[in-house]
Amino acid sequence: MFTGLIEEIGSVRGIELTHGGTQLQIAAPRIACDLRKGDSVAVNGCCLTVSEIRREQLTFDILGETLDRTNLRTVRRDSLVNLERALMFNGRFGGHFVQGHVDCTVRVMSFEETRGDHRLQLELPDEFAQYVVYKGSVAVNGISLTIAELLPKSFGIWIIPHTKRHTNLATADPGDQLNVEFDLLAKYVERMLARGEAQDASRERGDVLERPGSTPPATRD
Repeated sequence: MFTGLIEEIGSVRGIELTHGGTQLQIAAPRIACDLRKGDSVAVNGCCLTVSEIRREQLTFDILGETLDRTNLRTVRRDSLVNLERALMFNGRFGGHFVQGHVDCTVRVMSFEETRGDHRLQLELPDEFAQYVVYKGSVAVNGISLTIAELLPKSFGIWIIPHTKRHTNLATADPGDQLNVEFDLLAKYVERMLARGEAQDASRERGDVLERPGSTPPATRD
């Protein structure tokens, strides 16, 4: 579990194919000293496991599914990536619940400065539109952000100077693909509502819903 508060901007040192898949090496001098093999790190919001640590460089093994679903497929040497270590449960919680399970990549439609702040407009895929609400939370490249504007095919976010300076959004341009993870709580609510609607429909049809351990209704010969 993560919070969406970026700790360091790492620099890609290499990405190469191996017999087991793909390996990604990232220079991370700030957080590498406090990590061990097997620890989880969110890289552009994607939860990866540290497979090797060599001085200030972290190595991750990446599955094909991860490359297909995230913008890690586009990184090259010297690309900048957002890094966050997994949440410690005795630490402060300043963002929102982020799993590190990227739902999709979305295209930057515009990124413009207005009176010192920046407005980031991102496309909104139809299949995920139900998870986006005004003033709701979303993780973009692993950054916990608040939705400031909701349009039929896009949503807008205001980026303060601090966030722009201390994340890789400083290098974002229109047309770039950013990783997005939609709010976990919204997904649970959707699931519970769908299950409740299914049960209501079943009752209306007269179906018998048996709970685990319940005694089935008696029948007559």
